[in-house]
Amino acid sequence: MTQQTTAVHPKVTSDTDDTAAVHPKVQKLVDEIIELNMIQVKQLTEQLKERLGVSDMPMMAAPTMSMPQGVAPFTETKKEEAPKKEEKTEFSLKLEAFEAAKKIQVIKEVRALAGLGLKEAKELVEGVPKVLKTGVSKEEGEKMRDKLKELGATVVLE
Repeated sequence: MTQQTTAVHPKVTSDTDDTAAVHPKVQKLVDEIIELNMIQVKQLTEQLKERLGVSDMPMMAAPTMSMPQGVAPFTETKKEEAPKKEEKTEFSLKLEAFEAAKKIQVIKEVRALAGLGLKEAKELVEGVPKVLKTGVSKEEGEKMRDKLKELGATVVLE
């Protein structure tokens, strides 16, 4: 014996009938919303609040006669969140000073690190303080800084 299963579809009704079954369009939206991850749900909520002009005011539940005495009504409260510091992902490497005796080695290293010609690297080193390179990752910037510090340069990762 095989059993046949049939999908239960909500009854199709007019848009104005509040007491009837769920409208297929609404059911489809509910099904799509259920598939969202938490970030998408948060984005959806923010967009709906913005479009509908809804504020984040907490809703107060009115106490009812059936509520046991001594039990406070549930109220939605928004927790104060500490402002999140965005972690910097791109840095600038700034040459601030160098030892005069090691000027040539510093110029050579700056030339290699920044991909400059000899003349440009010399002008950059002689015009300290100057930014050598921008948009570098923290790891890459630290490696460059360490190489230049070994040569007697003062370098800052900003």
